[in-house]
Amino acid sequence: MAFATLMSLCVVLPAHAEGAKRLILKDGTFQSVVKYEVKGDRVRYLSAERFDWEELPASLVDWAATERWEKERGSVSSETKEISEELEAERKEEEAKSPTVAPGLRLPSQGGVFLLDDFGGQKQLAELVQSGSEIKKQTGKNILRAAINPFSVAKQSIELKGDRARVQAHEDRPVLYVNVDTEPDPGASASTSGGPPPEATQRFRIVRLERKKDVRVVGNLKVAITGSVKQQQSFVDAEATAMSGGWMKIVPAAPLPTGEYAIVEMLSLNEINLYVWDFGVDPKAPANATAWKPAPAQDNQTGTTQTPVLQGRPQ
Repeated sequence: MAFATLMSLCVVLPAHAEGAKRLILKDGTFQSVVKYEVKGDRVRYLSAERFDWEELPASLVDWAATERWEKERGSVSSETKEISEELEAERKEEEAKSPTVAPGLRLPSQGGVFLLDDFGGQKQLAELVQSGSEIKKQTGKNILRAAINPFSVAKQSIELKGDRARVQAHEDRPVLYVNVDTEPDPGASASTSGGPPPEATQRFRIVRLERKKDVRVVGNLKVAITGSVKQQQSFVDAEATAMSGGWMKIVPAAPLPTGEYAIVEMLSLNEINLYVWDFGVDPKAPANATAWKPAPAQDNQTGTTQTPVLQGRPQ
């Protein structure tokens, strides 16, 4: 007998776990049941509390209230399911905007430029702030664009103040992630050589910077008598791959020698945005103080309140 009772419990428990029904009585109380059936003037039901078959007079049941509760419960379940599906869709959409680049490290949905570093065997994300005195605190997708008037001088250097970037990579093939507004600023000036913008995978490139006293030279502009402009930079071969959420992943094709570099935006096949994102490669450099670490992710902060000043120096 005990074995039979136990087997009965095993059969009933899964049904109970799915959610009991209610027989609502006329006195305002209810019986929690797994199922019920009407036989003449009696209602036979399987109690969800005692897991046993019981009976009560059908006249005690408020059938209208019982039916109403069943309909409302079905409506609530459907609504809850719909809300859950919407939340799940939002979660997936948010995750698409914030790709995971290493265990415990995700790119922010608001965009920006980041360097994935390895310091002491730990993956870290360091934000690169666009160089330019006018945007010391500006981060995310909104960036500054500017171009030099090519007719002002015959030769002009594109320089960054300081001989070293604030963010230093500790491995020689750092991975860079870019997600910025690619639409030109309405107020930004453009050089006269023009030309269509490059393909998305060629829009952002790595440049090797030249150290010169207390500045780093990004490139040079040379203006011919005819007014044509030629830019000279030391580009680094790299592979760019599009990611979800508008992100672009840039990986150097070969290890980078210790030195100073920058991510530059190509305005056309022959022009670069004069405002860049600088970084260095130095395995012996101290830790990047503002880098994101895997945990606790919510307490990490990136960026700096100051950036190098970009200047054009006549030569």
